[in-house]
Amino acid sequence: MQDLPARPPLVQPFPADLPDVLVARLGLLGVEGLYPHQAEGLEALAAGRDVMLATGTASGKSLVYQMASARAALTIPKATALFLFPTKALARDQLRSVRSLKLPQLKAAVYDGDTPRAERPLIRSSANLLLTTPDMLHASMLPDHARWADFFFRLSLVVIDEAHVLRGVFGSQVAMVLRRLRRLIAAHGGDPRWCLATATVGNPAELAARLTGLDVEVIERDASPRGRKLFALWNPPVIDEETGARRSALSEASWVMAGLVDRGARTIGFTRSRRAAELLAEFTRRGLSDTQMRTRVKSYRAGYLAEDRRAIERELANGELLAVASTNALELGIVIGSLDAAVLTGYPGTRASMWQQAGRAGRREAESLAILVAQDDPLDQYLAQHHEELLERPAEDAVIDPTNPYVMGPHLRCAARELPMTQDDLGAFFGPEAVPLVEELIADGALARRQAGTVHDIGRTSPHREVDIRAGSGHVYRIVLHGTGELLGTSDEHRAFGTLHPGAVYLHQGEQFLVQELNLTDRVAVVAEADPDFYTQARDVTDIQILDVRERRPLGAAEVCFGDVQVTNQVVGYVRKLVSTNEIVGDHPLALPPVTLDTRATWWTLPGRIFNAAAVGPRQLPGAIHAAEHCAIGLLPLVATCDRWDVGGVSTPVHEDTGLTTIFVYDGYEGGAGVTERGFRNVERWLHATLERLRECPCRDGCPSCVQSPKCGNGNEPLDKAAAAALLGVVLR
Repeated sequence: MQDLPARPPLVQPFPADLPDVLVARLGLLGVEGLYPHQAEGLEALAAGRDVMLATGTASGKSLVYQMASARAALTIPKATALFLFPTKALARDQLRSVRSLKLPQLKAAVYDGDTPRAERPLIRSSANLLLTTPDMLHASMLPDHARWADFFFRLSLVVIDEAHVLRGVFGSQVAMVLRRLRRLIAAHGGDPRWCLATATVGNPAELAARLTGLDVEVIERDASPRGRKLFALWNPPVIDEETGARRSALSEASWVMAGLVDRGARTIGFTRSRRAAELLAEFTRRGLSDTQMRTRVKSYRAGYLAEDRRAIERELANGELLAVASTNALELGIVIGSLDAAVLTGYPGTRASMWQQAGRAGRREAESLAILVAQDDPLDQYLAQHHEELLERPAEDAVIDPTNPYVMGPHLRCAARELPMTQDDLGAFFGPEAVPLVEELIADGALARRQAGTVHDIGRTSPHREVDIRAGSGHVYRIVLHGTGELLGTSDEHRAFGTLHPGAVYLHQGEQFLVQELNLTDRVAVVAEADPDFYTQARDVTDIQILDVRERRPLGAAEVCFGDVQVTNQVVGYVRKLVSTNEIVGDHPLALPPVTLDTRATWWTLPGRIFNAAAVGPRQLPGAIHAAEHCAIGLLPLVATCDRWDVGGVSTPVHEDTGLTTIFVYDGYEGGAGVTERGFRNVERWLHATLERLRECPCRDGCPSCVQSPKCGNGNEPLDKAAAAALLGVVLR
């Protein structure tokens, strides 16, 4: 447990040049001055500098850009502003906040996929503050930029809120959308300031530069008030000494939440999945001593109707609800009122997200409690034993790579479709990596260079439709409901065969569907509603070929490398397992073609003398390296911002390209996502943590807390925990 002391507020007067009417409106909302970081941000924007606000949860970042846009609306005739949010819910919440200023000069509107088409022309012609998402910007506004020409010309401010969410491949996709936006704004004569806001990350300047292509001023000295907070780590008890199995984190979290609510503490619980949010709410209701309070505990997640989500938000903000169980949908800055406690069911993957969730309780100067209940997986169990990794280390870096050719290429086609590109455009907005990519696209017949030197898209259909910025690169498979054709979601092609094969149980918004057909020609998966008592797990065969070694260095008696690889994966079947017992009740073959993935990886080569020193024989070796691979993948989020589902692994006693025993961990996206490169840069810390988890886990032969993986295509066979620990012990000696 850690006791985080209160921090008193430090407030200074409003800037003298802030319009009186704006100061008066802020006073009506109880804002009597600015924290120093708010004043610094406002001053930088007024002076024409681009900024990144990198301060803590509830530190008043949104007020900075709200004041900046309001000042422009009051002092610059017809000035416009564009606010970008990662979710539609957050955009609509900010709309309510902006409208609370009650400034008639500020004509704000949300423009997203839920905006009725009949209202869109009026918004385009009359709104001077637009709140939207990167998805709408990519799919609607940029392709139709001629209609937004006047808005872009008068643009004074572009805001990118919750920038820490824009990481991995999603962040790389958004970075390319923002470069396209910058290019079109410039083409229409606009020259806005850029304001990014993020929770605490380890590399705010780098993240801002990679997202926008601009140099920004980072403001990270947080002077906002903070109430005293107790932060506790809660590890569920072991219930089986032999297997090391622990009591369910969900059961523990619901018991904790029920106890808090019984004692009068208004509580929010966070889970990793939509189904878990529903279960956490239900188990908490059952655990309450007063049955009349059960109606005041609800769940909240994406997938509910918009009006239902808004109703829950209102009930939470005004105190009608005593507790809510949520996915990370409530992690971001939606206003939910003052809460007393936050219960995190499992580590959310990054320290930034952890502090965001913990910060939803005790906003401003109120005291609060935050409890992290550890899950039964390697990362959570490692953190439960090494709390200093959570509480004393700085936040992780947010990793994105907009130069990934598999991300950049399709966006260059979109850009050429929006407006023919010049050579100067490539250098000014997309960087030197874009030049050879354009030549490749011309050679492939996707783009053409005219006599004037401009590059045009010559495809018959819009390339924008082929780019889903929330999926990986490559072709996109659509998931549609049988009978109605309703689109439920999408999947990139490298995950489709493993999750959407015929017979697969597919989860969407907490509901179960059974895949009836996977059409490889049309790239459509047809699913039907179902409620089976089993889940499915694909069996696959994976091969990996080294294409290029970018870097290599010794690691004790071993060698660690980073480079380009080609992964060939073929789903050969699937098993059905009972939800209640994990017992296999069916094994079914599949005839699906192999899928190749050109990506990046980190790998270790292990010479024979290591096995002799570790006393690991030939029969033990496959299980040893397989167990080490699994545990290392589970601990990778400790050094790189990712989820274990973002990477894959292969281990082989003798690899044809190295001639040695080799363990690979690769990025699960075309061109890579920067994740395994971070692992390479921090390999000693990564593998030391892996070794400690193997040694500290109390199980005898391996369990989900150390070496068993929920995504293993070989059914977690073979695994040898003791031999894996012996091998790593010699490597890191």
